Amino acid sequence: MSLGVSTLAPPLTTLDPSGAAPIFSTVDYVVFALLLLFSLAIGLYHACRGWGHHTVGQLLMADRKMSCFPVALSLLATFQSAVAILGVPSEIFRFGTQYWFLGCCYFLGLLIPAHVFIPVFYRLHLTSTYEYLELRFNKAVRICGTLTFVFQMVIYMGVVLYAPSLALNAVTGFDLWLSVLTLGIICAIYTALGGLKAVIWTDVFQTLVMFLGQVAVIIVGSAKVGGMGRVWDVASQHGLISGIELNPDPFVRHTFWTLAFGGVFMMLSLYGVNQAQVQRYLSSHTEKAAVLSCYAVFPCQQIALCVSCLIGLVMFAYYQEFPLSNQQAQAAPDQFVLYFVMDLLKGLPGLPGLFVACLFSGSLSTISSAFNSLATVTMEDLIQPWFPEFCETRAIVLSRSLAFGYGLLCLGMAYISSQMGPLLQAAISIFGMVGGPLLGLFCLGMFFPCANPPGAIVGLLAGLIMAFWVGIGSIVTSMGSGEASSSFNVSGFSLPSNLTIATVTPLMPLSTLSRPTGLQRFYSLSYLWYSAHNSTTVIVVGLIVSLLTAGAQQGPSLSRMRPLPTLPAPLCTTQDVSVDTSLFPEKLRNGVLQDSGDKWAMAEDGPSQEGLSPTFILQETSL
Repeated sequence: MSLGVSTLAPPLTTLDPSGAAPIFSTVDYVVFALLLLFSLAIGLYHACRGWGHHTVGQLLMADRKMSCFPVALSLLATFQSAVAILGVPSEIFRFGTQYWFLGCCYFLGLLIPAHVFIPVFYRLHLTSTYEYLELRFNKAVRICGTLTFVFQMVIYMGVVLYAPSLALNAVTGFDLWLSVLTLGIICAIYTALGGLKAVIWTDVFQTLVMFLGQVAVIIVGSAKVGGMGRVWDVASQHGLISGIELNPDPFVRHTFWTLAFGGVFMMLSLYGVNQAQVQRYLSSHTEKAAVLSCYAVFPCQQIALCVSCLIGLVMFAYYQEFPLSNQQAQAAPDQFVLYFVMDLLKGLPGLPGLFVACLFSGSLSTISSAFNSLATVTMEDLIQPWFPEFCETRAIVLSRSLAFGYGLLCLGMAYISSQMGPLLQAAISIFGMVGGPLLGLFCLGMFFPCANPPGAIVGLLAGLIMAFWVGIGSIVTSMGSGEASSSFNVSGFSLPSNLTIATVTPLMPLSTLSRPTGLQRFYSLSYLWYSAHNSTTVIVVGLIVSLLTAGAQQGPSLSRMRPLPTLPAPLCTTQDVSVDTSLFPEKLRNGVLQDSGDKWAMAEDGPSQEGLSPTFILQETSL
């Protein structure tokens, strides 16, 4: 999904586009403030509850006792960013409902993680996803994966805070840096003090706020144009309702095949191996609860997609009745929704504030997940292995300091984003560029027994090089072709096509003025195929290098891999798998298993314990 974001701060104004009256009333500010206060209160509650008795396991993994419902809503909220709330309706408004077919990819995109990735990670009792890479390959591969993830999130988390704040400032005059500082600091405080449990429960609250804000827009907007039937009729008359585009060309931006199948790989990179999501699965009290939470995301994603698309249709019908002003018509695409909402809801005190709360709930849920997951991988992958004897108190203080430190870094990245100009597009695209290679790295380890550490490292590097080559090439080509009007002074960027975000995918041109050839043709690959293309590069190069270096250092023996990469029995026959820490009390420190040997010991003991679902050795499930 593509948006335009102005990269220069516009002049401040507190008037609506017509200059008639202030857009924001006192009631609106109160509604917005309540969002921040409730979010902060949830974090402080979980921080104060049991103060002095917290463990690192409670802080980073919510003590592995979370139930299905909050985990499912948190999984949805993590990548339902403010950028997506602004971008999906804009996509529908400008290009029609073809994007709606993205919902077809959700089934496989969530079924595969539920029955392939979750059993692997859960039965190893992992804290960081990248621990698996050390178990399968070696420590060097683990560090490479961790550093790649840290780079991905650090670049992105400031942008996901800055971009919506800038768009809101352009339309409403809402103070840019006041909103950035307020959101960043409050989010850092409740994430650092409350840990993962606070993040999950604030995600639940913020998801409800996002839903209420968007539904309010649909109800009021459809009522003003004559109902949803009238909305659909207007959209149909103007050709906005798209049929199924069966063109198999992967260089066409949106077709049914691209959305339904290319989107699967994008979903796998988010819901299969991303630390922010895996950490939530692993916080579940049983494996079955983790699987069910992944299943529960499916209807939630469909509802979120439907709501966002309906806003786009309502916006189109509204502007057929009440045409855009000249100022609005010249706005960046990401500002269309805000102009529409402020036009629609003015004179209804509280509702503009509710939508702003909805918008920033998307930002809060995304960046809080980033802070928490970054603190976790930094602690578990980069610090704990070198200082394994940390006492509990020191480890807790360090974990909280890391989360708060990443919060301050987020503010710094937001400032850097404000100075980047056209480079902002590339910064946002980096998130999507990195997701595919990381997916390929995990698939290489799980499904190919012959893969070894040299193959994994070289494959990851090849995937990253390919990702940046195609991604940056598409940006440069798009900018050089003048597809974005210079009068807009914008940089276009792509949204994660599962309404997420914090997962923004690589950039693609919105249109093609002439059929590209040569490298330009290569650069026009649809952004939804990026994850598939880049993960395949990692696997192919990794296998070639592994075969050429067959005598080089190997990963752990396949006999020790037997309980890990599996295709478990269907959910209806899966037993609850609770981790019994009494089986290995001497291997626990700070609430988590400490080294690779401990993980292997648990994995090898696991199948013999009563209640574990049947598994198959790696060779039986290899691709």
